Amino acid sequence: MNSPAPAHARISIIGAGPGGLTCARILQRRGLAVTVHDRDPGPDARNQGGTLDLHADNGQIALREAGLLDEFFQLARPEGQEMRRLDPTGRMTSHQLPEADELFKPEIDRGQLRDLLLDSLQPGTVHWGQALDSISGPADGPRQLHFTDGTTVETDLVIGADGAFSRVRPAVSPAVPQYTGVSFLEARFSDVENRHPDLAELVGPGSAFSADGHRGLVAQRNSGNHIRAYVIRRVPVDWISRSGLTTDDTDGIRALLLDEYAHWSPRMHQMITDNDAPYVDRPIFALPVPHTWQHNPTVTLLGDAAHLMPPLGVGVNLAMLDASELALALANSTTVDEAIRTYEKTMLPRSTETAKMLEGGAEHLLSAD
Repeated sequence: MNSPAPAHARISIIGAGPGGLTCARILQRRGLAVTVHDRDPGPDARNQGGTLDLHADNGQIALREAGLLDEFFQLARPEGQEMRRLDPTGRMTSHQLPEADELFKPEIDRGQLRDLLLDSLQPGTVHWGQALDSISGPADGPRQLHFTDGTTVETDLVIGADGAFSRVRPAVSPAVPQYTGVSFLEARFSDVENRHPDLAELVGPGSAFSADGHRGLVAQRNSGNHIRAYVIRRVPVDWISRSGLTTDDTDGIRALLLDEYAHWSPRMHQMITDNDAPYVDRPIFALPVPHTWQHNPTVTLLGDAAHLMPPLGVGVNLAMLDASELALALANSTTVDEAIRTYEKTMLPRSTETAKMLEGGAEHLLSAD
């Protein structure tokens, strides 16, 4: 089959995260039709997570191409760029304050970013409740998308924007994410100025981080008077069940953590003990480095589906830059095949270089240096 022109192609994006939605938005701005499929039953089906910093040299570039940069700055929190380094006693050892007009990497809640992107799309662009099961059809197309609800869709291009455990990735690569040995445990705090004033003062308007070489704590201010804290430890991926606990056994997990952090100060313990909701287990996975694949004329990947790395501030930014460059390649190419080649020629070397720099970076989060 000859590769179709993008203007006449059926383009399917799997995953309605920041990368998939950014790609869809830019494609629509360039006059190309696109459909997004997402496994969630609706846009409000689950909490979208914490806060993100969007960088001027990648994430903001994508938002500018999407025509949403001004709206982003209306929602973003420049004060969130503040960074505090604490020791285990709670003493501040370093303090990075943004300049009054600094906008290099302001923070925005994941939910706010997703809503901004969703609201910019044409009605009906996202098909909710469609979890991809598999992809069939010849490599040169057309492809068939098989969803777990029994429906199928024929398409000319599949864009995998479906995250760490992508269902699209197997169509181009046998790679699977591997556990890094480091796990995050998320704790959430609400109405912090009133209910947790000491924690609010400790964290400030941005982020606060501490580590002793074996374990760490990081807390981030979110919008709406919320804070999310992350307990960072080197543990087996199934550490909760190995300890005879379950994820909803908040008291049991709390007691275990307090024992591990016994030499930390009571002021730091509040990130562990005072949470207003059950803990959320977030083990850190990463793809092998480098992760590349043989060119496929009908399937490509972006974001974590293409280059899952430790959470060191680059993931969503690279996903959105990927999305922008892929959308622009489709808008400016004669065929879908040509667009994928153009996109991957830049994306794969960039992601490989970044992944090499961040390889093993989860361990860095435990460093006392």
